Amino acid sequence: MKRILALIVLLCLGTVILTSCGGKAVVDYGNAAAFEAALNRGEDLKGKTVMITVDKFVPNSALGYNIQTGEHLNFVSTDNPGVQTGESIAVKVKEVQSALGSWIISYEILDNAVVGDSSILD
Repeated sequence: MKRILALIVLLCLGTVILTSCGGKAVVDYGNAAAFEAALNRGEDLKGKTVMITVDKFVPNSALGYNIQTGEHLNFVSTDNPGVQTGESIAVKVKEVQSALGSWIISYEILDNAVVGDSSILD
């Protein structure tokens, strides 16, 4: 009986742990420079996650709400992301297009992203 009770407790505890950790997105690129280098190499980054720092936020650009970062990265959205200059955020890439020497990236902000490998922050 004690073994069965112990097994039930372990199963319940395991379920709680897995549920609380589930749904976290692991960051693929720790900064804009690494992400932009991958884009410049021609890699398909749709669906990837990246940590970016808001260098400049342009709420009324011709593209919509524009977060500028890196050398030529423009993360654009029709919805106000509510970010401030200097803030770091994790985003998931929806679509990437090249236009006039810049990258236009549609995205979604991730509130639950974690860095899985500290080497991606270099």
